[in-house]
Amino acid sequence: MCGIVGYVGKEKAAPILLDGLARLEYRGYDSAGVCVADGSELRVCKAKGRLQNLCGLCSDGETLPGKLGIGHTRWATHGEPNDINSHPHLSQNGKIALVHNGIIENYAELKAYLMKKGIHFVSDTDSEVVVQLLEYYYKRFDGDLMRAVYRVLATIEGAYALGIICADRPDEMIAARKDAPLLLGYGDGCSFIASDATAIIKYTREVSYMEDGEVAVLTADSIRVFDAHHEPIEKEHHTIDWEISAAEKGGYAHFMMKEIMEEPEAIRRTISPHVRDGKIFFEGLCLTQEMLREMSRLYIVACGSSYHVGMVCKYTFEKMLRIPVEVQLASEFRYCRPIVDDKTLVIIISQSGETLDTMAALREAKSLGARILSVVNVVGSSIARESDDVLYTWAGPEIAVATTKAYATQLILMDMIGLYFADLLQAIPKEAYSALVEELQTIPDKLERILDQKETIQYHASKYFNHSSVFFIGRNLDYALGLEGSLKLKEISYIHSESYASGELKHGTISLVEEGTLVLALSLYSPLLEKAVSNIVEVRSRGANVLALTTERDRKEISKNADGLIVVPDTMEMFLPSLGVLPLQLFAYYVALERGCDIDKPRNLAKSVTVE
Repeated sequence: MCGIVGYVGKEKAAPILLDGLARLEYRGYDSAGVCVADGSELRVCKAKGRLQNLCGLCSDGETLPGKLGIGHTRWATHGEPNDINSHPHLSQNGKIALVHNGIIENYAELKAYLMKKGIHFVSDTDSEVVVQLLEYYYKRFDGDLMRAVYRVLATIEGAYALGIICADRPDEMIAARKDAPLLLGYGDGCSFIASDATAIIKYTREVSYMEDGEVAVLTADSIRVFDAHHEPIEKEHHTIDWEISAAEKGGYAHFMMKEIMEEPEAIRRTISPHVRDGKIFFEGLCLTQEMLREMSRLYIVACGSSYHVGMVCKYTFEKMLRIPVEVQLASEFRYCRPIVDDKTLVIIISQSGETLDTMAALREAKSLGARILSVVNVVGSSIARESDDVLYTWAGPEIAVATTKAYATQLILMDMIGLYFADLLQAIPKEAYSALVEELQTIPDKLERILDQKETIQYHASKYFNHSSVFFIGRNLDYALGLEGSLKLKEISYIHSESYASGELKHGTISLVEEGTLVLALSLYSPLLEKAVSNIVEVRSRGANVLALTTERDRKEISKNADGLIVVPDTMEMFLPSLGVLPLQLFAYYVALERGCDIDKPRNLAKSVTVE
């Protein structure tokens, strides 16, 4: 959670910081703040609520002179969202300011220690402990700021990305990271820190990704990086290859709709580098046929929507590969004593590549001897760097908090991984493999056909938006897909929504179905068509309104019993969820629109979860 941006250069810092925060607001929008070094004085401005409140307070940065500064947009973890708990935090003497992303786990004992030393705290945050501790050591070490920083880093426990400025050093900024994303930006006569490249791509495309334990010292003309032992190191530079327009709305009312509309092209970008002469290949992938043959178990580990991708792939992988596949929530993985050894492959899925509980699961699996293959969107992210193999989705930046194109590209890439494994293991007939690879390449065009009927989906949303509780039902792939459809609806429309395997209805859940209850019945999976029809009849007999999702092939049969129908083109079973998820995303979007919700920034949620 939370977004950090820092600037040191020859231009006025505050407007640049505010511009960067505007592009990071999806990471947290409980409050925002900036601190600028104006000569030997640190000037702080911060405000509860959306960034526009801060912009109004400082006249878009015009009231804050100075060419060095740090900014922060917050998603609250410790302390309620208010002006006082907002970042940046100042030390007691006003000499040091700090922004922090992450959680300091031992903050309570450190706070008690500092209070005994006479240090007064003004906020309820764990982050303020860091800046007060930094001042404490800065005084003890006679103004040696770097020595104080290293002492603080050795003392605090937990995750952090830190941006630090000091009134005694008005031309210098310090950055440090552990288990939270932070990158360095190399500009022309200026330098940056940021949680995400979207904050600084307007100013530079040249970046480096900080590793755990590293500390950087930034001036307008240089960036020096040191390891945990204060030894200087050289950082590899990377070039951001997407355009700034990819992180802008481009005329759409919301980022979410823009990103839904981008799904066909995003999936083309995911597919195209890996299909050649009718076969799937992954250049640079170190997994060999021999490794796969020795594999006794496959784990898919992820959170949220990425976990739902794994749930879909459990069905397709086990059917094709005949290998046990276990899908685990990353937040539970390391606490359940997983049965993992050197014959285990763990596939980690993460949009940001920085999700903290997913990182912890990755490290747990590696410590037990597993081989790690990660599926991520962000090049150079922590998960990508720590994996044995990494495959990128190439979805481009995703700004809306509710994921759409990231889910879609993860799913299609996982399908390709499954096909690649099946081919290596000779687990699938050549004719079937060739047919699947051919069909794979038609998916973007079929998604565009679904987008052409979005007005029909909008009509259904306008009809059903006022329900207070919604149930998604389905079997097999439809059940797994329903998990994501339900999540999309609840997170942006605030409607209570649950997804159930249809066969479980009679084991308790059907007691909640009454006159007028909305049920979204997913019936894409043709082998269980008769079961799907039976379940639709079952809930309708209890008074439910049924909106069904099905294929062209089965629309006639399903329409006999459904109150409303959403239809997707026919495709092979494996790719049904890739088509089915798009109308569910659109339905959620239009329902939230009808209800007047803040679609891109749903309450209590932030885009990147970098706390556990």
